[in-house]
Amino acid sequence: MSLTASSEIHQEHKAKIKQVLDEVGKVVVGQEYMVNRLLVGLFTNGHILLEGVPGLAKTLTVSTLAQVLHLDFSRIQFTPDLLPADLVGTMIYNQREGKFEVKKGPIFANIILADEINRSPAKVQSALLEAMQEKQVTIGETTFTLDKPFLVLATQNPVDQEGTYSLPEAQVDRFMMKVSVDYPTKEQELEVMRRISNMKFDFTVNTVLTKEDIFSVREQVNKVKISESLERYIIELVFATRKPKEYKLDEQAQYIQFGASPRASINLNLAAKAVAYFEGRDYVLPEDIKEVALDVMNHRIILNYEAEADSVKTTDIIKAILNKVPISK
Repeated sequence: MSLTASSEIHQEHKAKIKQVLDEVGKVVVGQEYMVNRLLVGLFTNGHILLEGVPGLAKTLTVSTLAQVLHLDFSRIQFTPDLLPADLVGTMIYNQREGKFEVKKGPIFANIILADEINRSPAKVQSALLEAMQEKQVTIGETTFTLDKPFLVLATQNPVDQEGTYSLPEAQVDRFMMKVSVDYPTKEQELEVMRRISNMKFDFTVNTVLTKEDIFSVREQVNKVKISESLERYIIELVFATRKPKEYKLDEQAQYIQFGASPRASINLNLAAKAVAYFEGRDYVLPEDIKEVALDVMNHRIILNYEAEADSVKTTDIIKAILNKVPISK
C-alpha cells in the first residue's frame, strides 16, 4: 500500500473515531476521558477496568459504545450468588434427543460488560479473567474460541463499599488499564439532570464502525513507530517501581511492597501507540507514554501498610517516578 493511500485510510478512520465520540456524547454527558480509554483498549486488544462510585454512567457509556460499534454485547450483572456456569455456559440434557448439549453463556459476545465485578466471589472472577487471558472457554470436554474482537469492560465500586470482594492483584494485572471515573462538573450534572428528566429524550445512536474497521485500525496502531530510546524509557519507568532506590526514589521506596509486572511495559507501549494514532501521528512521543502511565500502572503497584497509614496513593508514586526518571538517549 502506498504512503498516500495509508494516509487517506488514517484520516478516514480518524474521522470515524471522532464520530464515535460524538455519537456516544449524544447519550452520555462528559466522560470523554473514559470513552477515550475504552477506545484505546478496543484498538489495542486490551481489557479495561472502570472504577467509580455508583451513578457515574459507567454502564450506560459501555452499552452505548457497543451500539455505536455494532458489536454483539452482553451485560452481566455480577452478584454474590453468580456461578461460573452462569458466565461461560453449561451442559444441559436434551430429553428429546437423549443426549447432552452445550448451552453457551453470555460471555460469547464481542463486548462484555462485567458490571460490578467485585460483587461476585473469586470463582466467578477467575472464570471471567481466564477467558480474558486465553480468549477461549471450556464447557464439558469441548473448548470454544471466543469471537473477535473480544473485549471485557469491567466496572467496580471502590473497595470500601458494602458487600464487595476485592479482586486479587494477579487478576487485576490482566486488565490493560484501570480507569478512575470521577464525578461530573456542575454544568455536566445539570445537563444530565435535564436529559433524564425529559421523558422524551432520544437515547438512540447511529452505528459508525464495523468489525472490519476495528481490525483495520488495530493494524494501523500496530504500525505506529516507537524509538528505541522511548522503549528503554518505558522499561526504566517500570523498573523504577521495582527498585526505586536505584532511581533515587528513597521516599517512595518505603511504601512499595511490589512493583509493576512485565505487563506494564507491554501495555505502556501499546497504549502510547494508540494515543499517538488518535493524535494523527505515526510515531510515539514521550508525552504519549506519560499520558497513559497512571492508568496502566496504578493497579500494578502494590503498596504496604505504611502507605495506607500515611495516605500515600499509587498515583503519588507514579507521578514521582515520572518526575524523576529521565528519558533515555
